[in-house]
Amino acid sequence: MTSIAKLRIDGATHDLPVVVGTEGEHAIDISKLRDTTGHITLDEGYTNTGSCRSAITFIDGEKGILRYRGIPIEQLAANSTFVETCWLLIYGELPTHEQLKRWSSLFTKYEMIHEGLYHHFDGFPSTGHPMAILSAMINAISCYEPDLMEMESPTTFQISAARLISKLRTIAAASYKASIGQPIIYPKPHLDYCSNFLHMMFSIPFGDYEPDPETVAALQLILILHADHEQNCSSSTVRMVASSGANMFASCAAGVCALWGPLHGGANAAVVEMLQNLHDNRVDLNDYVARIKDKSTSLRLMGFGHRVYKNYDPRASIMKERADKLLSKLKGVDPLLEIAKRLEDVALNDPYFIERRLYPNVDFYSGVILRAMGIPVNMFTVMFAMGRMPGWIANWKEVHDSDGVLYRPRQVYVGSGPREYVPIDQR
Repeated sequence: MTSIAKLRIDGATHDLPVVVGTEGEHAIDISKLRDTTGHITLDEGYTNTGSCRSAITFIDGEKGILRYRGIPIEQLAANSTFVETCWLLIYGELPTHEQLKRWSSLFTKYEMIHEGLYHHFDGFPSTGHPMAILSAMINAISCYEPDLMEMESPTTFQISAARLISKLRTIAAASYKASIGQPIIYPKPHLDYCSNFLHMMFSIPFGDYEPDPETVAALQLILILHADHEQNCSSSTVRMVASSGANMFASCAAGVCALWGPLHGGANAAVVEMLQNLHDNRVDLNDYVARIKDKSTSLRLMGFGHRVYKNYDPRASIMKERADKLLSKLKGVDPLLEIAKRLEDVALNDPYFIERRLYPNVDFYSGVILRAMGIPVNMFTVMFAMGRMPGWIANWKEVHDSDGVLYRPRQVYVGSGPREYVPIDQR
């Protein structure tokens, strides 16, 4: 039996259906509210609004739970690969051996980008931000794939999805090479997804970069942990654009632009900058935390707290463990990692942070890992986009396969009332 919520407005009672999700989440369906009452709801920032029904990712922020298609993130981080996780998110099930073999072969087949696209990099100045280049190049790819734009069959969708995820690493590495004035490096078909990206990032014409297994494993982990995260800003943007009927390339390019914002994809860079500042200026961490708690200052503890998690971000604990392994292998003791761990210890034992349930999020350690791998700070958000691409594609597909409702939020207008136009010579 469907539950009903009752809303009382101006003496009249209105019945609103209650929708229950797989994990017991309850939502009040207000889709008919304006038609029946003349009212809309106001929820600035959509902090308490369910914009869709999705079967991709589940988060329980109070318990610190994250699952892709029902599978705990801890299990995927320990056992899966990024390529396999892409299939899981997009298609809803773990691939069979044959499915994974074909899927991987598509990544290899389409890892090159059209030669004409390489000339596009000449049009960007050396100061161009890699995210601007990435967004532009995703749209440019679509110009070279007109036969796949309509997605008229499951086969063309699969090829398009594989092309986009595969080519994204090629574009990302090429944008980095162009920004530092080095020759663009072509992919190697015998390398796996992560090794190939590192090869294109760090090889030079007279010397191939040989990625360390720990570095490859760390990159794989970062991509898996960032692959999807429910209706975040960029994924919601992809769904919004997709609802207009826009193709997958345009929708995902819009996701890149949303991710670019410092409040979304740029947080791990802010963490590294904070840690570097603490290290360079030999700041006392207890004093720093005290200043953060002082409301008269504008200081923030970057990498702590999350809009959804009110518990320890499950990705953060996985990332912390990987940071220890990678940095001990590559360079022994990293002063920034040591500061991060000490800062975490100070904050987690302080009543101020405990009462506010402020815990480390995934950004707190991911930037330290990327820095240790040699990834420059201005590429951090690009790495995030590489990881998030399968989640964006899964969300695009969910909208594309639905009944085609155009996303169109309402607003509460607070501007001027009716007034007359004043000619320019009377103003």
